[in-house]
Amino acid sequence: MTMPLDGIRVVDLTMVWAGPFGARMLGDYGAEVIKVESPRQWDLLRSLGLIPRTEARWYNKSAYFNHNNRDKYALALDLNDHRGKDVLLKLCAASDIIVENFRTDVMDNLGLTYEAVRAANPTIIYISMPGHGKTGPEKDYVAYGSNVEQLAGLVSLSGYEGDEPMKTGFSYGDPMAGTALVGAVATALRQRSLTGEGMYLELAQRENLTMFVGEHLVDYSMNRQARPPIGNRHPIFAPHNRYPCAGEDRWVTIACETGAQFEALCAVIGRPDLAADPRFATNDGRKANEAELDAAIGAWTAPRGHYEVMHLLQRAGVPAGAVLTTPELLADPHLRSRGAWVEHTHPDAGTWEMEAPPWKLSRTPGHIRMPAPGFGEHNSYVLRDLLHLPEERIAELYAAGITADDPDESLHR
Repeated sequence: MTMPLDGIRVVDLTMVWAGPFGARMLGDYGAEVIKVESPRQWDLLRSLGLIPRTEARWYNKSAYFNHNNRDKYALALDLNDHRGKDVLLKLCAASDIIVENFRTDVMDNLGLTYEAVRAANPTIIYISMPGHGKTGPEKDYVAYGSNVEQLAGLVSLSGYEGDEPMKTGFSYGDPMAGTALVGAVATALRQRSLTGEGMYLELAQRENLTMFVGEHLVDYSMNRQARPPIGNRHPIFAPHNRYPCAGEDRWVTIACETGAQFEALCAVIGRPDLAADPRFATNDGRKANEAELDAAIGAWTAPRGHYEVMHLLQRAGVPAGAVLTTPELLADPHLRSRGAWVEHTHPDAGTWEMEAPPWKLSRTPGHIRMPAPGFGEHNSYVLRDLLHLPEERIAELYAAGITADDPDESLHR
């Protein structure tokens, strides 16, 4: 089956979430992604989870790692040693893209700058994903999704109305940066096809996330107003909120953007008097009297199931959605019908469901081709079949601990 990134090879030096997630999606759509890990300092996600270290090949069983690294090959390589660096440069010479998300000084200290890699391959696309950029007074700040969220400005706008700012339920900057990586690669490949030249791209995770609050930056620059959190309300439209439903912690969201939608809502909830009330005749009026509207809508939703409310309102043309728990999300009929979840088997971690590739392409659909790699699983493929290294050199790399098949063994060198 033809895939959009067939024939593209990616050297993936990234760790944890943002970079690995983006590189995984490149693999989902056909790229040959080779994940490079140090024999003594592998991706720390291999160690996350409740897998007892007494289990055989425990380092291949982390659900977190396996989720972010499907559709990849694995090469163990110590880049602190010049012999490991030489191998990596050979791999870059045979590749299209290299991506890293280390601290700003790591690749420089390793002697693997863009200039060094470009000398091995002038057409390489070299992508750095620093947390706070490669330049500027905060470039050396350590970056994780939690602090990137706050420094990007997202947290200042998140939270309940009248309450303090809140972090999102997960590190939002990571998947956003990973998704942006896919767009950056697609754009860079197109540009290279036009010019024949490689390039260096900096994709700072903090700057990427700031794009998602751009209108608030413009608002502040023009009006000097720092907007507080408004919960699930909208700065313009009303009613626009989440409303309680029957059961524990069950909710539905409702968002009216037009007068016709509001009138349809009033009809469904049996309150035509609201539509006839002069206070609610315009959107500005509804916004000014939002608390009264929310109370009336909430009184109708409270004794009903969240799916029931969603379907009643959607059938009447009112935008509404049930707020789903994780089990409900996995069982959701609409997502099931769209093929959002795929059963997947890993040789060490077993069988479970994970999300399918996100973009449904009609002619070149992405799909899961292979499970996340075991540690150093494809050393032989990369060193022998791809780079054609002599057997004596490969033996030297193993003997010196520059490559390894078993991280437990390498840690005890």
